[in-house]
Amino acid sequence: MSTKTGPQRYPGASRTHWYQDEYGGDAMEVNAVVLHTTEGRTLPDYGGGASAPNLTAVPDLAAEKLRWYQHFDIETSSRALVNESGGVETNALNVCQIELVGTCDPSTHAKWEEAGQSHIYWPKAPDWALRGVARFLAWMHSEHDVPLSGPKAWPAYPKSYGNDEGQRMSGAEWNDFNGVCGHMHVPENLHGDPGAIDFSRLIKYAEEGLD
Repeated sequence: MSTKTGPQRYPGASRTHWYQDEYGGDAMEVNAVVLHTTEGRTLPDYGGGASAPNLTAVPDLAAEKLRWYQHFDIETSSRALVNESGGVETNALNVCQIELVGTCDPSTHAKWEEAGQSHIYWPKAPDWALRGVARFLAWMHSEHDVPLSGPKAWPAYPKSYGNDEGQRMSGAEWNDFNGVCGHMHVPENLHGDPGAIDFSRLIKYAEEGLD
């Protein structure tokens, strides 16, 4: 078991949906962040925490800000990735996982939009939402040395599902990875979130936040 270093709570994040007491998890020295999208419009219950990430960012559309909920310490393994028996480690491989409430699926976006259901479509996220995620990435870089870099390929959903676009890392690539990636990049997983999020702009805003 690794030793945790640095702050374990993201400033301002609520712990009203805290799952570490029930599910424990492994201590680890984080060097990567994985971005997910919930494909829903509200804070999920994650089956009582059985499939929860480290944190969830819930858009407050009226206030134009993200409201953060922390479920596990930054450097405690969470539970949002598939981890096959006998394969590589995923949840416990030095990774902090973030769920972004909203969708990366254009068909879901169109359905919600037609029904007048307010939401964030993350491939076309408003600037304030991207800056909110970027502030977290900048904090992870400053406090936990997570590099502000990641894969070049962020294909749009549904092509990002599976590995038709070749974006999924091999086990060896995943073991060597440091930085920021999406659920779509993690081996042993099929999901395609967060789709074509504007990764270059996220990194640009995170780097500006370090000034």
